[in-house]
Amino acid sequence: MKPDIPVALTQRGPAEHERREQIINAAFELFRLYGYAKTSVADLAKSIGVSSAYIYKFFESKQAIGEAICSQRVGQIDEALMVIAQSNQSATLRLRSIFKTLLTRSLDLFFQDRKLHDLAATASAQQWKSTLNHRAMIYSIVEKVVTDGRESGEFERKTPLDEVCMAITTVTTPFSHPLLLEQKTPEQLEERVQAITSLVLRSLAK
Repeated sequence: MKPDIPVALTQRGPAEHERREQIINAAFELFRLYGYAKTSVADLAKSIGVSSAYIYKFFESKQAIGEAICSQRVGQIDEALMVIAQSNQSATLRLRSIFKTLLTRSLDLFFQDRKLHDLAATASAQQWKSTLNHRAMIYSIVEKVVTDGRESGEFERKTPLDEVCMAITTVTTPFSHPLLLEQKTPEQLEERVQAITSLVLRSLAK
């Protein structure tokens, strides 16, 4: 029941190459201005004064560039959630904070710019590796907190761990999926995340 193990994104050229970062940064700005669908590799190459062939030395496709951008952005969310998971708070407080932070950071990411939201929606709809990795990371974070909660005596131990973690990961989807986020107002989402978190915690109680 566990999500696929995170996989490395397809990559060409050295990972730390200055040009690689330049390409990603330029693509980020172009996607913000014109959208992912309307930006071509030729547009990107022209913006930084290189040929399209040079871009392909670092990325095999436009999607690979989009994957890199999405990975950076959702990676920031994953890092924030991991900090919470590794804190000294009780497992109950950590899990509640994880739900709230996931919603807040996802809203900030997906709605700071409509064009970037569209990129995230494309990544989710097409099941890009960056999206699958994000879900796998959320599962791992949930697994750590639930395991800690069981060891501390806060949470019940009878239900199989993978079943519990998959269920919790699944109910986080409305608070992180770009297409679902836009169906409710932030106020409605905040009300729902509180209700679902409370329900999850009641189900985990001994």
